[in-house]
Amino acid sequence: MPNSSPRVVIIGAGIVGANLADELAQLGWTNTLVIEQGPLAIPGGSTSHAPGLVFSSNPSKSMTEFAQYTIEKLTSLTGPDGRGSFLPVGGLEIATTEDRLQDLHRRAGWNRSFGVEADVIDADECSRLFPMLDRDMVLGGLLTPGDGLALAAKGTQLVIERARAAGVEFRDRTTVTDIETTGGRVSAVIAGEDRIPADIVVSCAGFWGPKIGEMVGTSIPLLPLGHQFAWTTEVPSLVGKNETPAGASAPILRYQDKDLYYREWGERIGIGSYAHRPMPVDLDTLPAYSPDEITSERMPSSLDFTPDDFAPEWEATKALLPELAQTQIQRGFNGIFSFTPDGGSLVGQSRQVDGFFVAEAVWVTHGAGIARAVAELIAEGRSSTDLSGIDLNRFEDVQTTPDYVSETSQQNFVEIYDILHPLQPRVSPRDLRSSPFRRQQEELGAFFLETSGWERPHWFEANAELLSEMPAEWAAPERDAWANQFHSPIAAAEAWKTRTSVAMFDMTQLKRFEVTGPGAGELLHGMTTSSMLRKPGAVSYTLLLDEAGGITSDITVAILDEQTYQVGANSNIDIAYVARAARHQSEADQAKWVTVRETTPGTCCIGLWGPLARDVIAKVTDEDFSDAGLKYFRTKPAVLGGVPVTAMRLSYVGELGWEIYTSADLGSRLWDVLWEAGEEFGIIAGGREAFNSMRLEKGFRSYGTDMTSEHEPVQVGLGFAVKASKTDDFIGKAALAERAAAATTKLTSLTLDVPSDVVLGKEPVYVVGGAASARSDGGSADGSGDGGSAGRRGAADGYVTSAAYGYTIGKSIAYAWLPNTLSVGDKVEIEYLGRRLPATVTAEPLFDPEMTRLKG
Repeated sequence: MPNSSPRVVIIGAGIVGANLADELAQLGWTNTLVIEQGPLAIPGGSTSHAPGLVFSSNPSKSMTEFAQYTIEKLTSLTGPDGRGSFLPVGGLEIATTEDRLQDLHRRAGWNRSFGVEADVIDADECSRLFPMLDRDMVLGGLLTPGDGLALAAKGTQLVIERARAAGVEFRDRTTVTDIETTGGRVSAVIAGEDRIPADIVVSCAGFWGPKIGEMVGTSIPLLPLGHQFAWTTEVPSLVGKNETPAGASAPILRYQDKDLYYREWGERIGIGSYAHRPMPVDLDTLPAYSPDEITSERMPSSLDFTPDDFAPEWEATKALLPELAQTQIQRGFNGIFSFTPDGGSLVGQSRQVDGFFVAEAVWVTHGAGIARAVAELIAEGRSSTDLSGIDLNRFEDVQTTPDYVSETSQQNFVEIYDILHPLQPRVSPRDLRSSPFRRQQEELGAFFLETSGWERPHWFEANAELLSEMPAEWAAPERDAWANQFHSPIAAAEAWKTRTSVAMFDMTQLKRFEVTGPGAGELLHGMTTSSMLRKPGAVSYTLLLDEAGGITSDITVAILDEQTYQVGANSNIDIAYVARAARHQSEADQAKWVTVRETTPGTCCIGLWGPLARDVIAKVTDEDFSDAGLKYFRTKPAVLGGVPVTAMRLSYVGELGWEIYTSADLGSRLWDVLWEAGEEFGIIAGGREAFNSMRLEKGFRSYGTDMTSEHEPVQVGLGFAVKASKTDDFIGKAALAERAAAATTKLTSLTLDVPSDVVLGKEPVYVVGGAASARSDGGSADGSGDGGSAGRRGAADGYVTSAAYGYTIGKSIAYAWLPNTLSVGDKVEIEYLGRRLPATVTAEPLFDPEMTRLKG
């Protein structure tokens, strides 16, 4: 149906835009126009000069899958010479320090978790694979034999040819000057005097993306930065070795301890450096080449080389590769690439304008994979690979300001090869967002880490004195140096006091918004797995699903009155999704209008939890907070010590208590009221480390970590959130039964057999013996990928999602995606920094399975 599909206009014909047009064509969408401002053969963007390194290693399962698909697709694309567009020379990351060698074991674990062959090899093997290396400098390396070199320009031209053959139109030497919108959605693209009607517009403009976003009022938070690349003169040992002038046979090489990478380039060596100062680029000052002036050595994205910035790296290079002392730098340039505040790509639909999609800050490594995902998103409404980690709408408003984007993007450039702990906080900018309790938290010696701009206490030094009072069985065991970072034994005392007395937790950072209007209940009823047509006071834990039954978020919804619903969400992605649906419903039926308003900045929340929580609350109110007065998963307004609040009877730590909300201006007063009332009961402030420990003991899931859109409710252990009593249709309902039946994995509770063993997440898990037929279907570790993983050397049976030490149960806990044939008591091993740690499948929840602590 080439002419019946909506009209799609793609801006940019680099590796992402060209592949997107091709992927849409494979799905039957060929009513597509790709616009490129440069000549199609050499567009002049990042694709035109990319060195082509494809390294799969990534802590994100999605990004790993995108890299694997890119390899697969480029390998399949062959030119008239019969050669593919990918050189499978392998990837080699070397360590010259012990810290780096340990990190390579961690990176190998990521690969094996997600089905990619990888091995940590010794220095001799590194030297054999890359003979130029100074063997004595190297301690070992990470070999990923399936990685290699993408011939990005060649592959892009081949997909353009295939898309054209399918009916896609390409128009080069055309500059987009505006995008027209009508009624809140795109309607046309303006190119000079031409008006091109469009139902969907996709910006694949690379570092020009922010300019395109401005045309529709959508922030695209990326910063163009210069990155140095140079070639040596002829290297004696490479003469006659490679078949083509840009060919290679040795693995691509990363020397991350010096922020350098290398690849053979025919008879030369290409050298890339991230060691230099950040070089932000003002798009308005780029060379104004006409399309006819662009060549492989002269293009807008290729700036003049700055030799002084490269000089130290050239010396480091000659030390690592002594043969290069016989050569000189023949040529170099500063190529422009896109960096973002968190280092991730920017993908998805604008929350401001329907039909405007973005696929920006995408590296060649992930180009074809992300293009396929965006094609699925446009044509089918969902991607088969989870996109939440790179969703355009994931950032807070403060994170899209020019100053924030500039500083954090430059920081990510500097840290691109650094060894970063999973909890590593930003150094700057900090103190952007604080709850109203900041003064009290500082007085208690809070140790803050940063998330989404929020300062969040992880423990309180004031609680250190409790360690001497705490029973010995609650104490945390000694940890290894890596796991000990950003950890404090004080968390054990905070968990102990929460379980035995009462504690206050700052929950202000939880995303929340209000859905109001006469159509609010109907809107949420059709979007969630629970009934939203209930009486005020009801609170539901419920799921948002896509049409295929995949979980796109888990939320709590409190019905405050007949037309006001408070939603506890995971991120701005949820707000964008619900707001779009609200806009469409209001447009379709004005009598059922709905508004969506974020309330996080203007409100705050304290979690008051513990067996003595009711004693504390009784001192500050005459309201009935008994089991009968406020039942589990119910809400009501109240006044606590003169502060009007909304109290919800729920708890993420598995203890009696409430989430207590008030306006931000009254937050400090609320803290003081509860603190004073709780002093006689030994009240404490608790931090995120204790909080995370207790939530895992209780088996509570975390969206984006334990589950994504690639999973359905039953396999996640959330079948209870799909209410059997709800007979009405909701998004995703029709797909649930079939999808649940097809699942081959489940989120599984594990405890580590040795109490001092601690893991942090993303580690591969292996089933011991014949406990289960691991990967019997040949699929990926969560049953969602394409086949073939079973044959890869080192592929794991699953991987860890969340992990923490359980202070209440005295064991380390890990949740993992594993075959659903496993049973309680079965044995597994978790690979942690190159060691296998024994663990056991356990029944969940590990704490209070009868729910007596929560329900009373």
